Amino acid sequence: MNLENQIQHRKLPKKSIIKRAVFIFIGAILMAVGLEIFLIPNQIMDGGIVGISIILSHITAIKIGLIIFILNVPFFFIGYKQIGKTFALSTLFAITILSITTVYLHPVPAFTDDILLATVFGGIALGSGVGLVIRYGGSLDGTEILAILINKKIPFSVGEVIMFFNIFIFGTGGFVFGWDRAMYSVLAYFIAFKTIDIVIEGLDQSKSAWIISDKHKEIGEAILARLGRGVTFLSGEGAYTGEDKKVIFCVITRLEEAKLKLIIEDLDSNAFLAVADIAEVRGGRFKKRAIH
Repeated sequence: MNLENQIQHRKLPKKSIIKRAVFIFIGAILMAVGLEIFLIPNQIMDGGIVGISIILSHITAIKIGLIIFILNVPFFFIGYKQIGKTFALSTLFAITILSITTVYLHPVPAFTDDILLATVFGGIALGSGVGLVIRYGGSLDGTEILAILINKKIPFSVGEVIMFFNIFIFGTGGFVFGWDRAMYSVLAYFIAFKTIDIVIEGLDQSKSAWIISDKHKEIGEAILARLGRGVTFLSGEGAYTGEDKKVIFCVITRLEEAKLKLIIEDLDSNAFLAVADIAEVRGGRFKKRAIH
């Protein structure tokens, strides 16, 4: 019996499926609002497949929802093969809701004619929607899937492929809508990009701390008592000295970073400290305890 037969794909619980569907639904609607209520009426584009759809809709007068759906259908099948059934179905659901909602919202007048306000709030709505859909296992644009496939055949990263793709789209948009609109489109894309990060990672971003010190016990006890954070002692060996070392690992919030540095400075000013961002923390005993 091979490994594939031994590992059974577990179905998601009904509660998880409903939760995923609800948030993907909300995300798709938010993106549609960003497009039809803010960006498109002011001739501001998004990047990726949606950006191409905006240009084609403007040139052909075909409803953008239909173009978005048609252009993304091939990526549904690619996503099914490359990433899996759950991702593909979530993506198909998200794109379907997005396409239908844009059709219904198209007759609704823009909330504002101010180009800067439309750019900022359109970018935020767009990024919030895309971020929610990605966070719950789907996609609203086939650009990343395409970039992953191209990346296997050319010496460029996925991010670089997406960047080149979007430069072409915004450049084309400059000829269609004017260069001022193309520049506002870049700004909207940047705002959406940053909003996606916030939605996926959350505002309360955690940090991991790695500390190497001869006073590891004292520092560990101080972190537990003064920060209320659990610590883990790991065994290490210095490559240069060959000495055994104890490494302290703990997870903190960004607001606790300054206090952690003070604790370490008080107990061992020569201690090694490395701090890194963490996108998500689950399980374990990383919950904050009462401090004293």
